[in-house]
Amino acid sequence: MTSARTSQEAVHSATDPRRWWALVVIALAQLMVVLDATIVNIALPSAQHDLGMSDGNRQWVITAYTLAFGGLLLLGGRISDLAGRKRSFVTGLIGFAVASAIGGAAGGPGMLFAARALQGVFAAVLAPSALSLLTTTFTDPKERGKAFGIYGALAGSGSAIGFIVGGVLTEYLNWRWCLYVNVPIAAVAVLGALALLHDRPPGRTDARLDVPGALLGCGGLVALVHGFSEAEARGWTDALVLALFAAAVVLLVAFVLWQTRAPSPLLPLHIVRDRDRAGCFLTMALAVIGMFGLFLFMTYYLQVVLGYSPLKTGLAFLPLTAAIIVGSTQISARLLQHVPPRALMVPGMVLAAGGMVILTRITVRSEYAAEVLPALVLMGLGMGLTFMPVFATATAGIAARDAGVTSATVNTAQQVGGSIGTALLNTIATTSSTSYVEAHLTDPSRRALVLREGIVHGYTVAIWVAAGVMLLAGVVAGVLVTARAPKRGAPAGPAAAGADAG
Repeated sequence: MTSARTSQEAVHSATDPRRWWALVVIALAQLMVVLDATIVNIALPSAQHDLGMSDGNRQWVITAYTLAFGGLLLLGGRISDLAGRKRSFVTGLIGFAVASAIGGAAGGPGMLFAARALQGVFAAVLAPSALSLLTTTFTDPKERGKAFGIYGALAGSGSAIGFIVGGVLTEYLNWRWCLYVNVPIAAVAVLGALALLHDRPPGRTDARLDVPGALLGCGGLVALVHGFSEAEARGWTDALVLALFAAAVVLLVAFVLWQTRAPSPLLPLHIVRDRDRAGCFLTMALAVIGMFGLFLFMTYYLQVVLGYSPLKTGLAFLPLTAAIIVGSTQISARLLQHVPPRALMVPGMVLAAGGMVILTRITVRSEYAAEVLPALVLMGLGMGLTFMPVFATATAGIAARDAGVTSATVNTAQQVGGSIGTALLNTIATTSSTSYVEAHLTDPSRRALVLREGIVHGYTVAIWVAAGVMLLAGVVAGVLVTARAPKRGAPAGPAAAGADAG
């Protein structure tokens, strides 16, 4: 009975003439969530001046979003499994649009911080449901490769696109449009979702939300992400930072222990016990550590050191975005049905690390075309080769009832990796810059030049570390991810898992 039903679902997925339009809707929502993590960065100086934010509080425009998003992802993934992925998807879109409108209309810092946190809450519902809808819509290996290639391209390039869009909106309109722009995007996506998306009934109708698991898991993730964000400003030995890390360890250990005995676990441990999935989660986290280092430092390098405008800075990231799209849709999507996933991930991380190594040669007078552009292209191709097989492999063969929480775990790895990368690499850069300036500031007349050289030196030291993390990600992918290339004509994803169980 189960086998027949899942086989019919696989056939319906493969013959639905509107499935590619459904992909457009899913991709649009995913792009909105990813670019919102960076679109506000370029607008932040203008928002700070307009709303009278202090230097100490301005970080909450970014942190409020990442805390809510990263901390609540597991809960959002399980909600999408229990309540229905399409329903969660539409709810997430509407809530995200309302929160964006509130943020755009903010009259003071507190209102903006609250709106950004609310955006994070609804993004935590939206992102897992988007990826799980993609997982349950495309089950044929060939089509799955194309669909995940597009999704991986958006996941990898969304942050760079955020810089471009943020630069355009800030320069020609004002910072508020960096939030208002989400409203029409979400409206189009909601209409498309209602017309085009199909959902499958939950695998278990008797399942209940794991409230203790939600409190322990979400509390631990919030403490972890908050600890890394505070470490950037306070230092790693600050009492609050150490307390947050200690709380995160205690809560997450308690979460794992509870998941072994919970009747309806928030995160079924068989998902992370699977060697391929665990390798994908860890590869994603390590890759994003290095990627966020690139975005963070190159934004400041181009604007502060080379004197680029916000718009010119955004446009400077275009080659990176193009390279990610090519790597995901034209290389990974075509090869994944013929080669094992790690045959793409490992070269991808080596290419990305090579791009980072090229960036370690930048100076206060570097030429963009000669020293920055080649690095961005290599980095983009590497991320495109890596992200697409990570998403496809992590969600392949999972039972339909666990598609949401599996998707949430991939997104959680991405968010936690981003938080670690931002805090760790920024701390390394700041410390290295300070040491350089203290050692070289012997002539007061050269102070301005030495300060700029110190900033660049700090960036290059941190980029070396990021390159090492990228190579480590390649090693992890090569050792842990042992999945083979999918067989031609065999269904992949939830339908296959359900058929096997039947």
